[in-house]
Amino acid sequence: MSDPNVVVARNTENAPVSDRYSQTVAFSHYNNLSAQLPIDPATGAIVAGGVAEQATQCLKNIEAIVNSIDHDLNDVIRLSIYLRDIMDLNAVEKVQAEFFPTYQPARTVVAVEGLPQDALVMVEALVDNGEGTQSVPQAGDLLKLTNNTHNAPYDACSTQTVAFSHYNNITMQLPLCPKSGRPILGDVAAQTAQCLRNVKAILESVDVPLDDIVKVTIFVKDLADVEAVNGVYKTFFPDSGIARAVNYFPARTIVPVKDLPLHCDVAVEAVVSHGDGTPPQAIEDRHGLIIEANNTDAAPKCPLATQTVAFSHYNNISAQLPVDLDGNLIAGGVAEQTAQCLAYVKAIIESVEHDVDDIVKVNVFLADMADLDAMNEAYTAFFGDHKPARKVVACGSLPKGARVMIDAIAGNWEGTPPIA
Repeated sequence: MSDPNVVVARNTENAPVSDRYSQTVAFSHYNNLSAQLPIDPATGAIVAGGVAEQATQCLKNIEAIVNSIDHDLNDVIRLSIYLRDIMDLNAVEKVQAEFFPTYQPARTVVAVEGLPQDALVMVEALVDNGEGTQSVPQAGDLLKLTNNTHNAPYDACSTQTVAFSHYNNITMQLPLCPKSGRPILGDVAAQTAQCLRNVKAILESVDVPLDDIVKVTIFVKDLADVEAVNGVYKTFFPDSGIARAVNYFPARTIVPVKDLPLHCDVAVEAVVSHGDGTPPQAIEDRHGLIIEANNTDAAPKCPLATQTVAFSHYNNISAQLPVDLDGNLIAGGVAEQTAQCLAYVKAIIESVEHDVDDIVKVNVFLADMADLDAMNEAYTAFFGDHKPARKVVACGSLPKGARVMIDAIAGNWEGTPPIA
């Protein structure tokens, strides 16, 4: 690289502005957008109407942000839709079709216990940044590669995998039979296995092994099912002899949700390395990049997840809970717990020779949306003038009885090296 990548945070008055986070933070070849609520930027209030009107406003806000950075909705790589009621999905999909009449991004859809300002829907987007963020031009006009396979469930409202630059973004996989498109019969263990088989089938269709996954997010309706989910999970990871030799596990977040499409019990989302890059990246810039997994003794360790997994120009950080290094919940309320989660994020990112200013996106999971103000106070004190993109949802309950859980994405300006 001729010059380091830089973090570029931007806002437009045509979408809701916050003093706690940036609307979009670009780093290298991706724009990370904050989740958009159905707020009219002219009034600062939630728009009138039902879920369709609210979904329309969310997507208008995303379109305004994307347009303000000289991109358009065809540059969206992934949409994540958070609903209060999963039965509202059909109405939201009709709105989505108006904004995405031809191209469908990868997609995640869940229903959660609560959203800020009692919204019925919130929408998040990941957008390409073909020009990159170096002070000298990076590979321009990169192609977005989309792919579907008959070996995994087809969804008319999403593409199974969308690759851009050095990442594949996989649509959230439900435990559906690829042939029938219906949920399989069986308990949560059987459902987890089907989700992971679907992820594996999608990756095989683009010649990518399962061990190239850098981050997994697992959505569960019942936290009591996590032990069964983990039992299946460790039969899929590590998947290869090389990965087993180093005991490689992706970064991971487990998110309790209120409901899932088709009322499934579990769903799996994956972010995957794409070592070849998308054309026209130069061969010397794209071939043989390696995954760098790292753990530090300064943060809690999990036997089924790596604290941070770097690939190319991003560090993907596992969810951090407010526990001590022995795994016990710390004393205090949500403010103290928020500070502890963020302290672990800081320790992890510093262990790989980066700092808090390299963080581009923060995902905050609360047990109760009533804790939002207290969380915000601790959050603002931690970040100061640095304002990553952000998402906040309420889950109803969190592992260990925590009030808050936080994961993050950080820039990796030096990139990861090619295989020697």
